[in-house]
Amino acid sequence: MTVYRYEAVNRKGEYIRDSMEAASPEAARASLRSVGYTVVRLRPRGQSVRLRSALRSAKPAPEDMAMLCHQTVSILRAGVPVSEAFSLLARQTESRALAAVLRMVHSDLETGRALADAMRRHPAVFSEMFVSLAAAGEASGTLENTFRQMARYFETSSGARSELRRLMIYPCFLFAVMLAVLAVMMLQIIPSFLQTFDELNVELPALTRVVVAAGEWLGDWCWALGAGAALTVIAAVLFRRTENGRRCFDAAACRLPFLGALTVRAAVAAFCRTLSLLLASGLTLLDALELAAGSMGNVCFAEAVRRVRGLVAEGWLLGASLRDVRLFPPVVSGLAGVGEESGDLAGMLEKLADYYDAEVRNTTHKLLALLEPASILFMAVLVAILVFSIFLPILSMTSAYDQYL
Repeated sequence: MTVYRYEAVNRKGEYIRDSMEAASPEAARASLRSVGYTVVRLRPRGQSVRLRSALRSAKPAPEDMAMLCHQTVSILRAGVPVSEAFSLLARQTESRALAAVLRMVHSDLETGRALADAMRRHPAVFSEMFVSLAAAGEASGTLENTFRQMARYFETSSGARSELRRLMIYPCFLFAVMLAVLAVMMLQIIPSFLQTFDELNVELPALTRVVVAAGEWLGDWCWALGAGAALTVIAAVLFRRTENGRRCFDAAACRLPFLGALTVRAAVAAFCRTLSLLLASGLTLLDALELAAGSMGNVCFAEAVRRVRGLVAEGWLLGASLRDVRLFPPVVSGLAGVGEESGDLAGMLEKLADYYDAEVRNTTHKLLALLEPASILFMAVLVAILVFSIFLPILSMTSAYDQYL
């Protein structure tokens, strides 16, 4: 027999926490139902609190959330009740953390909670924007359409992140290969040739002496360079977790050459798509702007959206507010103003989001097309320098030998 801790609601509506012995979780639930208890949560007494905390705080990837929304749409379209839908989702999902959260949502729905209230208890999985859209969809009876819209939203977010990751992985890989090649040549190959030249009393050219000096310095201080790089990375990660650090990193990301424009376009696309989705779901502009600010991944843009909300609350139009903040491109403020005048602000913002998503993809492809030949050329120059530093003494030695003959 296993001891289970349970949380349940009795017939009087009282919330009860206690423990009991049972042969299995199913037997424990059946025993509790037989006395009129509605089980909210049931777990073995030995289950790790740290594990439960980790499951609740784990943040699923946008790809997982997109798949979850698509599955929810399919289940709801088949006429399955919402509560049973989340039970089916918990059994279908491959993510252990997400399955645990879905089971908790199912238990809350079984007790009579609204879907939005059940989701709100798991902010690591369901953002405030997701919860607000679920509440609006539940109230209007369009929950299936809400999950369909969220599926598209997560797919777009996943696509933008994949493009940015793809852009960063390639140069990082080439840089790592370049460092490995340099280390092997300067620490292994060149010293072996240098020993031969010393035995033959060959005077080394200036390029070779520079390369040899750099190799000796690298061999003597490689441990310091590794330790310094590790400490720098750790310090940067810790600083990035602070409020000021995140603001500094996000501001720098918007100003980087080439990548800065890409970061701004990705943030603008996310803002336009989020605001369009919220407005189309029936939320007011002020509420939609507040939720959009909370969903922004870039702190600078989140603060800018909050300033826009403050101006709109004072009576400004959205287009004029975006223009006053000066962080958004002029085309965004201009077309937002056109959308307000035409009464189709959500539709205009969706078109802007599609435009900037396409711009992110095109810019990424162009940068990748430039990075590949530029990286190969840079590596070729470095290897050529190292090769010349080896062959120049050989050529000098050969020339001296010819003169002697």
